[in-house]
Amino acid sequence: MAFWWPLLVLAFAYGICRFLLMLIPPKVPSIDVDTSDVLDDGNQAQENSFIYVPPRGTSQQSGKIVQCYEPATMKYLGYVPALTHDEVKDRVSKVRKAQKMWAKSSFKQRRLFLRILLKYIIKHQALICEISSRDTGKTMVDASLGEIMTTCEKINWLLSEGEQWLRPEYRSSGRSMLHKRAKVEFHPLGVIGAIVSWNYPFHNIFNPMLAAVFSGNGIVIKISEHASWSGCFYFRIIQSALAAIGAPEDLVEVITGFAETGEALVSSVDKVIFVGSPGVGKMIMRNAAETLIPVTLELGGKDAFIVCEDVDVDHVAQIAVRAALQSSGQNCAGAERFYVHREIYSSFVSKVTKIIKSVTAGPPLVGKYDMGALCMHEHSEKLEGLVNDALDKGAEIVARGSFGHIGEDAVDQYFPPTVIVNVNHSMRLMQEEAFGPIIPIMKFSSDEEAVKLANDSKYGLGCAVFSGSQSRAREIASQIHSGVAAVNDFAATYMCQSLPFGGVKHSGFGRFGGVEGLRACCLVKAVVEDRWWPFVKTKIPKPIQYPVAENGFEFQESLVEALYGLSIWDRLRALVNVLKMLTEQNPAGSSNKRRND
Repeated sequence: MAFWWPLLVLAFAYGICRFLLMLIPPKVPSIDVDTSDVLDDGNQAQENSFIYVPPRGTSQQSGKIVQCYEPATMKYLGYVPALTHDEVKDRVSKVRKAQKMWAKSSFKQRRLFLRILLKYIIKHQALICEISSRDTGKTMVDASLGEIMTTCEKINWLLSEGEQWLRPEYRSSGRSMLHKRAKVEFHPLGVIGAIVSWNYPFHNIFNPMLAAVFSGNGIVIKISEHASWSGCFYFRIIQSALAAIGAPEDLVEVITGFAETGEALVSSVDKVIFVGSPGVGKMIMRNAAETLIPVTLELGGKDAFIVCEDVDVDHVAQIAVRAALQSSGQNCAGAERFYVHREIYSSFVSKVTKIIKSVTAGPPLVGKYDMGALCMHEHSEKLEGLVNDALDKGAEIVARGSFGHIGEDAVDQYFPPTVIVNVNHSMRLMQEEAFGPIIPIMKFSSDEEAVKLANDSKYGLGCAVFSGSQSRAREIASQIHSGVAAVNDFAATYMCQSLPFGGVKHSGFGRFGGVEGLRACCLVKAVVEDRWWPFVKTKIPKPIQYPVAENGFEFQESLVEALYGLSIWDRLRALVNVLKMLTEQNPAGSSNKRRND
């Protein structure tokens, strides 16, 4: 006891000191970001006060400018330039120069950059969410969940663990290299190119930017033409934080435009991260093949939501509706296929139906609505087509939510939350990514059938499995061919930012998020050095020095057995042979004599 007592006192004192240090607020500079042109105070300039009518079809995918508007009201927001190939090349070149300086920065400076961003985000949550809402049509709650919480969690994880995972990692050196020290080093790749989607404009910019900058890279982010207005404002936040720590001003760049802009970016950078559709992902792969750069593709999903008969139906029904309606269903990890055990099927449908009938959709910044608008023009037509195909093949709509006060110019931007039953896998609704607020519910009779149905998809991003037995839910989830899985929850994997995120099959490959995503921004370099330099160094054994001795191969055979023989006695016997051959005086010329013979 006399020995342990001083240690306990020291440990207690250390804990108290750590606690007191936590009470001291960190000194983090504040930044000011110009918001004068993004706040809707009702006094906008006349040229920005009209209703915008987007062109239909492919004509909206080209031009010299990108027009921006509020999906929920169709109010015009302004425009941004569509950058040309040469303009993109010039931006990438500037980032490349800045990155060479940033690669030498300390982790202390990088953490300060993150803390400045975190401080701004927490203080300006309402502003960030309102701008996302105006540009994409989502509600403030949806924006908080998908934009703010996810980004703050990412920053917090990088602050806590980022440096640890980028430090050299020492590995075992094996038997033959026992005298060596083996390690993996993580160096910046250079300039990362990210082409991101429109559904979460704030997080989709910050997510790749945080990993790229913290790992010592520069980054150029091509934001979607459907969310360029908000993206340009979010870029100001990044610029202000970089300036506050004295980082190169061109380290991060945000570019706007259409397909030509994205193609130019792919051909200019050292790695591409893409979030979007499988079709565009394939084109990016083809273009990236020209320069043989690595690609990470997140191409959406058709996630299965499996509900076993032993669950609390009321509890799971609420989660199911959130899984389907989050951001009006425009969620990469959203639930799109619902499989419910036939014993509780009627009860589950009844509970979900009741909730859906209470949901009202409308302009989120005009009134109190549960769900907002669809972001993309004409997307409601696609959803209607999927529903009609299902109805033609025997499905039935059992519930729909309602609309609030929607201006006649924005009616096409909304789709009612919808519950459909009697669905099967012959229907497009159960095969194609809908990206909308639709809940198709199908029965299953056994765990094996649920697994079979869940795997019957060309997508493989995520899944959610619910059961009163956690081991049962875990077993079902383990058999589903997907990149992420939530047991008795929905999309919880993404909130654990220590985990990688990505899918298989048509959902893409590669990972962002977690250790794997952070290191994917790095040149992963294997390094070996002498463990006891200069006292122990590599020396070529005499039998295999040039010219090679007659017993050179015999020496190698014995060496291999001495190192890897299954029996300790075999290894010892072989070791004796190795030592004998090393001590033999074998004239170098004997091998020449053998060859001449």
